[in-house]
Amino acid sequence: MSRPAAALAALILIALTLAPTVVRGGEPAGVVFGEAAAITTFGQSIRVEQLARLEVAPVRAEAVVRAEGSNRTFLAAILTPGQGESTLTYAFPTPSGSLYPNTRVELGFRLTFAGGRIVDSPTTTIRYEDDRFEWRTLEGALIRVHWAEGGDAFGRRALAVGERAVEEATALLGVAETQPIDFFVYGDRDAFFDVLGPAIQENVGGVALAEIRTMFANIGPAQVNDPWVGVVIPHELTHLVFDTATRNAYHEPPHWLNEGLADYLAQGYNAGARGAVENAARSGAIMPLRALVGRFPTTAGRFSLAYDESVSAIDFLIRTYGQDALVGLIRSYADGVSDDLAFEHALGVNVAGFEAAWLADLGIEEPPAYGPRPAPPGPLPPGWSAAVQPTPRPGSSSPPLASPRPSGSGDDLAEPVLIGVIAAIAVVLVAGLFVVARGLSRGDPLFGASGAAGDEEPDEADLQAREEDTNRDDDR
Repeated sequence: MSRPAAALAALILIALTLAPTVVRGGEPAGVVFGEAAAITTFGQSIRVEQLARLEVAPVRAEAVVRAEGSNRTFLAAILTPGQGESTLTYAFPTPSGSLYPNTRVELGFRLTFAGGRIVDSPTTTIRYEDDRFEWRTLEGALIRVHWAEGGDAFGRRALAVGERAVEEATALLGVAETQPIDFFVYGDRDAFFDVLGPAIQENVGGVALAEIRTMFANIGPAQVNDPWVGVVIPHELTHLVFDTATRNAYHEPPHWLNEGLADYLAQGYNAGARGAVENAARSGAIMPLRALVGRFPTTAGRFSLAYDESVSAIDFLIRTYGQDALVGLIRSYADGVSDDLAFEHALGVNVAGFEAAWLADLGIEEPPAYGPRPAPPGPLPPGWSAAVQPTPRPGSSSPPLASPRPSGSGDDLAEPVLIGVIAAIAVVLVAGLFVVARGLSRGDPLFGASGAAGDEEPDEADLQAREEDTNRDDDR
């Protein structure tokens, strides 16, 4: 064996020797676990307990939590048990918005012993539920509707709209949905936002979560026949089908493409959306599509305009390139390609080219870029002033900062201070010149011999002239 190969083999052997031994789902000698049990309390916690009999006390104990749809394992330190029989306990906090109902959660414990040996206990899995309501359930071919307010007609209407929406979206995109979709309808707005949490925008009426195959919507019993019901349900369920058609391990498609398709299938490019986009184009308020790749703006006006622009772009795409091109674009994302490759493959242009064509169809050119702007001037010390200037247009220079130049009533305070400083400097200079002059006139050795050329004692006019020169220098 060559020296490099021998060295590598030695390193591998050392690594294997030092690596901790991990035992999962089994019971090694000296460790016996009971069955783990968990209970949920909505908005508070999931509590898990498990009996453990240990011949040797571990050096560390942790709770293990894995939530459905996440690729992360959460570890939390707990009280380390001693030798003998102990009950391992942990309460996983679930404040509003931290964990969605209908999410399955796996819980257990991990013990670390001296020498690095790690033992994972057998886990238990529980479904986190919103236990504040008595849910009624109606199940169709693919969708299960859960509601707590309203009669049977309400549930049947929601189920029929949902089933039809999934059928249309799967037929368009050419994918098959085989796993059930749970649809929870909240009649109370506050209860609905308790589920979503404080980070969700207040103008959201529905949310679809592909990772747990679940949709939530805020629809009151009195709204059962409202046209909006026929919009929000198809819109959110289309997102789930879109995820099935595009899921890949690399990145998500642009947000505007997802939302635009959902709106297009739910209500089309209607007169309201068309009018909003045309007005924004005329006024210069249009947002480029590259500004809508991630999350939409949070202000109500921009939030609504983002949806209108998205469905406008889908409408333009279908009119210009055809429905098959739209489907090809969406399906290409399943291969994990970049945005530009997806657009070039399906449409023959990259993202920038498509955006330019969409803007041209609206009769406008590249909209102005908006981004970080200078902060407004803050409070100023007494005697300071700052000219009020308008915020510069994007691309222009920032306004100058406030200048410590006295003006107005501040002059009364700043000018005496400045004059006093100048006067003090002048007095010191005059006194120094006087001392030098006297030393020269007396033949002081420190200043040279008396009567030498250029050593004449300055007269009063010269001193005054020097003082004035000094004052002018100080002014400058």
